[in-house]
Amino acid sequence: MTMTAAPTAERTQPRESWSAVFALAAFEARRLLTSVPVIVGFLVYIAWIVWRGQDYADGYPALQDADRATQSGPLFVGLAVLLAVNQAVLRSRRRGTEGHFGVLVMGTGRRTAAHVLSIVPAVLLTTVCVAVQFGTAALKSTALGHGSPGELLVGPLTVLLFGAVGVLLARLVASVFAAPLLIVVFLFLFVAGAAASAGWTRWLSPSVTEGSANILPSDLIGRPAAWHALYLAGLGLSLALLAILMGGSRAWTVRTLFAGAVALTVLGGVAQGQEVSAGTTAARERATFHPEQVQTCVERNGSRYCAFPEWRGRTADWASVADQVRSLAGGTAHDQRLLVRQRIDATYGLSADAAIPPSKAAGQVTVGTAWGGNRVPEFSAAVAGVLVAGDENAAGELCDGRMVTVMWLALAWESDPITQLRHVRLDDSVTGSAIVLSPTNPLSMTEGQTTVVRELLERPRSEIEPKVKSHWTELTSPKVTTARAAQLLGVNTKVPADSCE
Repeated sequence: MTMTAAPTAERTQPRESWSAVFALAAFEARRLLTSVPVIVGFLVYIAWIVWRGQDYADGYPALQDADRATQSGPLFVGLAVLLAVNQAVLRSRRRGTEGHFGVLVMGTGRRTAAHVLSIVPAVLLTTVCVAVQFGTAALKSTALGHGSPGELLVGPLTVLLFGAVGVLLARLVASVFAAPLLIVVFLFLFVAGAAASAGWTRWLSPSVTEGSANILPSDLIGRPAAWHALYLAGLGLSLALLAILMGGSRAWTVRTLFAGAVALTVLGGVAQGQEVSAGTTAARERATFHPEQVQTCVERNGSRYCAFPEWRGRTADWASVADQVRSLAGGTAHDQRLLVRQRIDATYGLSADAAIPPSKAAGQVTVGTAWGGNRVPEFSAAVAGVLVAGDENAAGELCDGRMVTVMWLALAWESDPITQLRHVRLDDSVTGSAIVLSPTNPLSMTEGQTTVVRELLERPRSEIEPKVKSHWTELTSPKVTTARAAQLLGVNTKVPADSCE
């Protein structure tokens, strides 16, 4: 029997499998989504969505604002993910099992990659929440305008960025106190930055808020939303890949992807800091100073309504209010032809609010870009002011008994005129003197005028309307006093002298 030597065994290095990375990522993702901080974060976020969704924008949303409204809520989730994933990466150190991982096939770099991938389900769930929040507004029949995909991506990308920060922080600082301390620092910087946001540096923050409450046409917004989304995506990927490299990975693919992500971050960061384009600036000036050049006008019941393209469908709402006010007027005002024109001040975009000067053109009424809620009685007051005084500029200077006529016309057609009187006044009162809000310059009511108007609005409309129409000439005369207006309309109360007597 011949004996032969066995072949020499060759020692092979075990190959790392990506399937193991994905399996670990799935396990860590389940733990992440069921961790207390993330559960609380999503509950707060969902509650925030429900709270914001209650009659959002008074039921008349502009989608170019609704997209930005989705950006603040994901901050809660992002901070929760940062804390939870940081604790997950440090779990082996806290429990003293880090040394045991040295006998496993999967190295630290791939374990770090698994933790990075575990963030993805939280990002996707945030995307769903953003879609629900924006979709709820977009599906309203009263919605108008256009949302920006770049603005809608900010929320999910914020969660990705914060998650990457959590993983990287765990690889840099092996302390469970580092993440909570970083969250406190971030909240301080975020609040301080929001209070003093100016210039291109504000775009380095995940979410960039605007100080203006104006609603502008979509093409006048001028925010670098797409570049900002690219910046956030690049920054999030850069930090995630840096965490993998800090975890010990030496793969050339990771290094290449890291270089590409850094390049995207720099590109997006530089591009988002550029000034508003000359074309947008020119369009803003044209919409501000020459709106007739970009507006579409329609005729409704003898009046003309001019609106920016996205607001064309809202002219019916304006006409309904204007017709109600005109129906209460007497004399020639009952059938007066009005020019209702939408006016805005878009000179500085969304970076500042500016008052719209009253028009001196006879019969022209200004309407803004917001509607619903208090904007309705404000527009109604503007229409009544023009019917009584002739133009907006003259209406803003009223200080005599004509204010009684203006406010009754503005509110008597409402189902609850006393509540609307409260809403249209700056101090939300129905007693004493107050400022009456309007799309342009506000009106002013004295204590005596408030008393007379309130009593008139508490009476049936059918009782007051014939008196207003029969005494229309005197009620709209510059010489009429509040006391005389009260006498003509049957209000027996002592009224102080008007401020302009």
